[in-house]
Order: sequence, then structure tokens, then C-alpha cells
Amino acid sequence: MPRFISLFTAATLFPAALFSASLDPKIRSRIQHYADKGTIAGAVMLYAKNGTVYGPDAVGNQELAPAKPMRADSIFQVMSMTKPVTALGIMILVEEGKLAVSDPVEKYLPEFRGQMMIAERAQTTRTLKKPARLITIRDLMTHTSGMMASPPPGVPDIYQKLDLTLKEAVAVFSQHPLDFEPGSRWQYSNAGIATLGRVLEVVADQPYEKFLEERFFLPLGMKDSFFFPPGEKTGRIAMVYTLDKGKLVKAGAGILGGDPARYRKGAKFPAPEFGLFSTASDLAALYQMMLDGGTYKGKRILSKASVQVATALHTGGIEPAGHSPGMGYGLAWTVVRDPLGTLQLQSKGTFGHGGAFGTQGWIDAARKIVGVFLIQRSGGGSEESNAFKQMVAATD
Repeated sequence: MPRFISLFTAATLFPAALFSASLDPKIRSRIQHYADKGTIAGAVMLYAKNGTVYGPDAVGNQELAPAKPMRADSIFQVMSMTKPVTALGIMILVEEGKLAVSDPVEKYLPEFRGQMMIAERAQTTRTLKKPARLITIRDLMTHTSGMMASPPPGVPDIYQKLDLTLKEAVAVFSQHPLDFEPGSRWQYSNAGIATLGRVLEVVADQPYEKFLEERFFLPLGMKDSFFFPPGEKTGRIAMVYTLDKGKLVKAGAGILGGDPARYRKGAKFPAPEFGLFSTASDLAALYQMMLDGGTYKGKRILSKASVQVATALHTGGIEPAGHSPGMGYGLAWTVVRDPLGTLQLQSKGTFGHGGAFGTQGWIDAARKIVGVFLIQRSGGGSEESNAFKQMVAATD
């Protein structure tokens, strides 16, 4: 894509107070190196720092065979970067007085009443008991509910087939016993965030994906963000690859979201835990809103109080709490909590989230940085995204 188009995209998606500039050539060259090396097919990068937006810029290919160059507005499956967006929807409902983060889940989803917990495990049996307390919405947001880490036996391929509605899927999840006492441990739970999405749509009395479209995507100008791809936009969706013996091969139907070449055709499940498709510019608009305390282009999207509460550390007494040392969790946001978490040159308190296909987004409020890094490689991407993070932080 010609450079002037990508700069125009950035200029139209950010407040007038921000200026557009070309990506630092050293950063672009480093990420191009990974595409040339063949560890990624391509990437789209964008960062905003001290009032200037750099990018979006693209390297490599959106698809390898036949070769299709990556575009600045290519669309990605951002996977678990969806989780904080789901949680922000809950914060809107909190602001409207429709629920409290401390509420028990069963207050809104009666199928959770009487939920049990696994007390003992044997080779062929499990002993159940009643948990000491009910799971809460906060437990879901912080991954401390005790809900399962993977789908239960009854629907083992729900994350590939996406053939149940959100209501149907969460009804199944609710019948699986908890793995531990709520609030006592951290366990990453896709089912827990799916449940959070179901709470959202029950309380809002409208489909989960429609609520997010109305409250976030439209007000923020996120015109390329959705859960079920419209046919006219599939041509801009980047293909997902895996590394097989050091070579990139097109991912198959076994990955999250199913066969990427089908673009989730016929899907019913929006996957509040990983279902969002988006672009670098769209995500950066959302993150800039968070950096600016809930406002965007002079319009209030979230209250400042919601931003502060959602991005505060909520797992301070639980160890480990996160996928990396030095990290903890806010309300579905990862949060840098101590020096071990700053080794990618991010400030303490930096918040964001990654995705299973190597995508990353973060907000470093201390340095006034918003960063978005998008690739599509199942099961990896930390080396590439860490290089981008570090180089962004090191720019003047």
C-alpha cells in the first residue's frame, strides 16, 4: 500500500492533536528481517508516542501463496486481545448501574446456581464439594474463578467449530465443576471470559457483539472491527500460518477459530475470549482512548474511574498471575507489576494484552506510548513482538 494512504488512515483515526509520521526505519527493518527470514509471513505495526502516530506500516505478505502483500489496513484475528474489550463492555454496564463487578455470576446466569468444585482427583474419579463462596464477575475478569482452562468433554471442539450460540456454550461451561476455590489461584480461562460475555448480553438485553459495536466500535471509528466477517472484507483478512520444521505452512482447522481460510463461515459463537477481527488503526484508537482516560476526539466513551479500576493490579496477592514473570492482571488486562515485567522496556503499570497468533497491544501511560503489533502465526510471536516493544520504547 502506498505510504500516503497509511498516513491518511492514522490521521483520520486519531485526534487532531496527534500528528502522523513514518515508522522509524530501524524498527521497520528489524521486523522486515523476520519476514525475510520466514518466521512470519508479514506484519502491521503502529505506535503513538508523545503526540505523534507512527504508522501503520506493513511488511511482508498477507498471504504467501499466491503472494499477496500485507496492507496497512489488513485485518487480523487478534485472539485474546478480545478479552479486555469484553471487560470494557462490563465496565459500561457498571457505569450505568446495571451490575457490580463484585456481583455473583449466578445473579445474572441462573445456570450457575449450585455449581460445585473439585475437592479431590483420583485416577478414575473426582470428589466434589461446594465452594466456600460463589464466583463473581471480578473472578471471571481476573482469571481467578476456578473455571476450566480448556473446553469440557461435552464440547471439545467448540473453539474450532463455533457451532453453539454464546448462550448454549456458557450453559455447558456452567455445568463443569470449578478447579479450585474462587479467588485463591490464577488460571487462564477462556470459558470464564465467554461467561463474562454472556453476562454482558443478558444484562444489556442485546447480542454481545452488537453491544460492543454500538458502544465502542462505532464511536471510536473502528470500521474494520467485527466478530463475524462480512463477505466484502474477507479479502483483507491476513492468513494464519504455523511453523513446521522451520517453514511457514497455512494453518488448518484445528486452530482457535477453525480453518482461517473459511473466515468463520456459518459460525454462531462470537467468542468473547478470542473472536475479534480488527486492524492496527482500529485497535490504536481504542488504546488511545484508554491512554486519554476514557475520551476520544473530545467524546467520553468510558469514565476515568472505569479506566483506572480496569487497569489497576487486581491479583497482587496471587502468584503466579499471568503468562510471564513480573506480570499480573487487572480486569482482563495484563499489567506490569514489578521490575521483572519491565524487561521489554515497559514502565511499571503498563497494561495491554496479547493473542494466540502473535498479536500484541499495550498502553504505557508513564511514557505516553500506545503500541500495536499484528502478525498471524499460531502458537508464537514473542520474539518478534518483544523486539518491536523494545525498539518502540527506545525511540526518542
